[in-house]
Amino acid sequence: MIRDPQDLQRYSAPERANHWVVGMSFILLALSGLAFFHPYFWPLTHLFGGGVWTRILHPFIGVLMMLSFTALFLRFRALNGMAAVDWEWVRRAKEMVNGDDHNMPEQGKYNGGQKLMFWGAALCMLLLFVSGIALWRAYFTLPVEVVRLAAVVHAATAAVMIALITVHVYAAIWVKGTIRAMWYGTVTRAWARQHHRAWYRQMTGK
Repeated sequence: MIRDPQDLQRYSAPERANHWVVGMSFILLALSGLAFFHPYFWPLTHLFGGGVWTRILHPFIGVLMMLSFTALFLRFRALNGMAAVDWEWVRRAKEMVNGDDHNMPEQGKYNGGQKLMFWGAALCMLLLFVSGIALWRAYFTLPVEVVRLAAVVHAATAAVMIALITVHVYAAIWVKGTIRAMWYGTVTRAWARQHHRAWYRQMTGK
């Protein structure tokens, strides 16, 4: 892909790599988790070498995702604080969904929806990790009541996380020009000016 030298750098190579490790880990965890959730999805265990290997690998991949997400969280938490303009964006998000985003409040590097997604994912990750540890019977032995509660929390939070990531991916596809930011690290100036005008001015001084 030929890129304009005037394009703006949105993500560095380490940031993109960090994102993709989290993303790939999540896909593997979603597939293996669904296999445990209902017998209909049990054939998915063949992707991991069978049921036994799926049960062995699932928690280790979970630890990898938690460590990767922690690095991602530390990288971007300062940019995801909710301000008044972000709540205004959220209140008017229906306008953007209807195809008219020209009058949306000016946003920095992330808009209000992206920030809420960030904090929602962080909460889900914490709940998944804590409940997952309780379910990791090979290394941790907890009262059966705690394990049962952890199983419910783990399954419910996983469903919410899958929904969040589905919205995240759909939004990235829907807003044309977004996906290239995670492939190549850059966005066009026109994209930045339209969707993140405050960040555009910060980057260009215009």
